[in-house]
Amino acid sequence: MLKAEKALFVDNLKEELKEAKSLVLVNYSGLGVKAQQDLKSRLKEVGGKMVVVKNTLLKRAGEIAGLDKEVLKDEVLSGQTALIIATNDPIAPIQVLGKFAKEASVPKFKVGIVDGSFQDSQALSQISNLPGRDTLLGQVLGSLMGLEYGLTATLQGNLQKLVYILDQKSKS
Repeated sequence: MLKAEKALFVDNLKEELKEAKSLVLVNYSGLGVKAQQDLKSRLKEVGGKMVVVKNTLLKRAGEIAGLDKEVLKDEVLSGQTALIIATNDPIAPIQVLGKFAKEASVPKFKVGIVDGSFQDSQALSQISNLPGRDTLLGQVLGSLMGLEYGLTATLQGNLQKLVYILDQKSKS
């Protein structure tokens, strides 16, 4: 890249970093071209994007965008680094990445920022194993409705006993 192209790339990357709902840095070494294209298409389906970035350019763009200093450490920005950017749902691309990593055993999580909070590789792995948003909402709704159904059944049981007693009294 020419110097002018680098400056333009850093400026564009800075804007993407500011607008992102979540950012995840991964080590993609060992990921073939075909697998990389497959991962990119899976991420695109859920509103994510994978960008292979030089560590120095990412560090420069991250400093300008005001990213957490933990993300920009030299230990993190070493080796082959790809940036996963989520623009809509902050969790869905992480889940896609986790599922893909289980299938292909690469890429490996480094660190990330999810909804403004820093996450290490272990936390990102845990997030990737969570069920989807719709499933979680369904579970919460089921729990709430279960309480209501239990209360209704209890109250109906008492009413049924009262009707049975009154019926027996009327026959005698």
